[in-house]
Amino acid sequence: MREQTWQKRSRRRTVSAVAALAIGVVTAGVLAPSAAAAPRPDSVQRGLNALVQSDGLPGALASVQDGTGRTRSYTAGVGDLATGAKVPKDGQVRIGSNTKTFTAVVALQLVGEGRIGLDEPVETYLPGIVRGDGIDGGHITVRELLQHTSGLPDYEGDIEESVMQQRYFEPRELLDLAFRHKADFPPGKRFGYSSTNYVLVGLIVQKVTGRPLAEEIDRRVIQRIGLRHTYFPAVGDRTIREAHPKGYRQEKPGGPLIDTTELDPSAGWAAGQLTSTDSDLNRFFSALLAGDLLPPAQLAQMRTTVPIGDTGAGYGLGIISRPLSCGGVYWGHGGDIPGYESRGGATDDGRAADITVTSIPADGAVTRRLESVVDAALCR
Repeated sequence: MREQTWQKRSRRRTVSAVAALAIGVVTAGVLAPSAAAAPRPDSVQRGLNALVQSDGLPGALASVQDGTGRTRSYTAGVGDLATGAKVPKDGQVRIGSNTKTFTAVVALQLVGEGRIGLDEPVETYLPGIVRGDGIDGGHITVRELLQHTSGLPDYEGDIEESVMQQRYFEPRELLDLAFRHKADFPPGKRFGYSSTNYVLVGLIVQKVTGRPLAEEIDRRVIQRIGLRHTYFPAVGDRTIREAHPKGYRQEKPGGPLIDTTELDPSAGWAAGQLTSTDSDLNRFFSALLAGDLLPPAQLAQMRTTVPIGDTGAGYGLGIISRPLSCGGVYWGHGGDIPGYESRGGATDDGRAADITVTSIPADGAVTRRLESVVDAALCR
């Protein structure tokens, strides 16, 4: 569920590949046709291969969409360590904190309908709920929840992955865990990532609409843009419905990989519970940027960012902008949940890429290399 780091890189041009082949023909004289024609894996495939072969991740899969809408799927590694089964192309995965963008879209639709005020205090919608040491719902706005500038402590550190696999969490239980801790900083003073913010946004959506968050996300986002492989798991649903690679976790670096595919994702809820595919995420972020989900005023609010430290990235209202090595930025989120880590997003001109690996890397450098593959895909 937790979003970790944000980086970049780019790759080769078709012209250089053709030139290299021409040089090979001239200098070698006679080249076997099969060798001359054998395609070298492109930058995305090479990147996935390296994540598996060099970084030790069990499997990787990706979907890349170019500016014309053409899509290519990639896989590397194995989808099941016990059987050696292949990673299914565009298989379903748990998408962790990418869920936050879906929740933010629903909240901003309600802002556009005049049912939620971005600068209204949380207390207006959830009276008496947000209380603790340095914590007061009367001094925290909905905007600060969506932008992670509330100062609210994160509950995630209080839930062990092994416990998360076994039990269901009510949203109010997650808040109880968070509010045992004091506020991280006064509201509005800086950026501080906390899934607690999105649990509260989910509760606000439910209070305003009178409907479960899962139904609102399905009706307002998933069905609206035709995401055929995306769903919000029901209470007690520990499986992944369609073809999928298995997900694994390590209790310590270098330790054995433990199958964590079947788990109760309720500890993520509005912050991290959704299941989807890389291609559906590309469709979602592309539709969002194209204005298919939000009115212009709310989309502009969503894309107004605060800095994420000195990374060059910025956090809007449930969406992240990251710089590209070839110029410009892309917009997405990313997410981790035991067994899966995803990174990706879309550009304003229609390019999109999402990549998932089947274990959360223990080393942040591996995540940065994963993000560099996203950059390579978008900068080709």
